[in-house]
Amino acid sequence: MYLPPLFAETDPAEIHRILRAHPLGTLVTQGPNGLDASHLPFLIDAQRGPLGTLLAHVARANALWREAHDGDPVLVVFRGAQGYISPNWYPSKQETHRHVPTWNYEAVHAHGCIRICDDPAFVRGVVARLTRTHEAAQPSPWRMGDAPPDYLDEALAHIVGIEVEISRLQCMRKLSQNREPRDFENTVRSLEACGNQALADAMKRTRPG
Repeated sequence: MYLPPLFAETDPAEIHRILRAHPLGTLVTQGPNGLDASHLPFLIDAQRGPLGTLLAHVARANALWREAHDGDPVLVVFRGAQGYISPNWYPSKQETHRHVPTWNYEAVHAHGCIRICDDPAFVRGVVARLTRTHEAAQPSPWRMGDAPPDYLDEALAHIVGIEVEISRLQCMRKLSQNREPRDFENTVRSLEACGNQALADAMKRTRPG
């Protein structure tokens, strides 16, 4: 990843926060037919490994778990808040006209090695944690126990667990940090006005002070 120092995020806790807020990752693997990409919701276990471990599952019908081997290097790409930035949002543009459109975004690259976990207990645990995480905001959260045991066992038999122990994290947060304060603040207000609250909030977290 091209990573200018001004836009680099190096705090693992902040990077993990982005992963939790935007858990759908793109797992890039090298298989017999070349590069492949699988789009999976991941959990981050911050306590496992120096940079954390990613947990997910794939369909048993997905060839990934048969073609990948334990220890193979992989890349998981996450995209956080993002959106178009108009030069008309910069007050200084009215004075100099020396601005062009750009795109603000957050992106995380998690490098590591994959491990295939074709184990019923592991798979059940991952599904349980995913369920608790994403059902927590529901008024009446669905629980695994709500499904008939035989149906749940059959469903779990059709998936295979994977984990990726992270060896390197790269995080790009291009959020107008290179703009003067009045341009930065008006960009935040303009994003809020057009409904992109997620990107406005991400920019506020990088605001100096």
